[in-house]
Amino acid sequence: MLFLLSPAKSLDFDPPATEVPHTQPLFVPQATELITILKQKSPQEVASLMHLSDSLAGLNVARYQAWSPKFSGKNAKQAVLAFNGDVYDGLDAKTLGANELAWAQDHVCILSGLYGVLRPLDYMQPYRLEMGTKLANPGGKDLYQFWGSQIADYLNTRLAADKTPVVVNLASQEYFKAVDQKALKARVVDCVFEDFKDGKYKIISFYAKRARGLMARFAASRHLSLPEQLKGFDLDGYAFAASQSSAERLVFRRQR
Repeated sequence: MLFLLSPAKSLDFDPPATEVPHTQPLFVPQATELITILKQKSPQEVASLMHLSDSLAGLNVARYQAWSPKFSGKNAKQAVLAFNGDVYDGLDAKTLGANELAWAQDHVCILSGLYGVLRPLDYMQPYRLEMGTKLANPGGKDLYQFWGSQIADYLNTRLAADKTPVVVNLASQEYFKAVDQKALKARVVDCVFEDFKDGKYKIISFYAKRARGLMARFAASRHLSLPEQLKGFDLDGYAFAASQSSAERLVFRRQR
């Protein structure tokens, strides 16, 4: 069983996590190809392409220029500790023990516009390249065409030893779209998190993102191996809503 997460726009590269194990990212040639394209862009072009302010565009142009195909503790950090958004607040990887981090390394995949797939302990250098970016490349007009079936093929390889392969989707639509559904040889289970507001249950982006990270933490702390076990998720007041769920879509609700 593999859990898919989206990356975060916010990053934290200070301080370096030298005491935590690290691995090398898997799709460095592909990332290098994309960086080569991005290095040719001016700050104005990057701002327009990614809808960024001038200051953010300048920051990321500098990141592209500094990017190297060689990853070390001096220029990179473990992905699960470098990402700093709502999902990663919920996951709170810095408080996970060594056994929990090792489990996450084997069962969690972070989808990335630049890196394709990152394992939690993979080194990554700072970047900004959302999966939905329409960056023209040799593979086509955008990153979905660039990655094609590569991400699904990788997930298939990771799941090849499982008798009943399952992908638990905790990623956004923008990122899960990068997984070629026709090529994926696994059952997909979506987790949906709803909060009660204005008299009804609805998905509230901030809380839903945090809950996705909490679900990954729940799985890592308990070493879950079956989709049925996800129904026990009870962090931050959420509870499984059986009447709203199906085998492929697990709904969790809470009243705040």
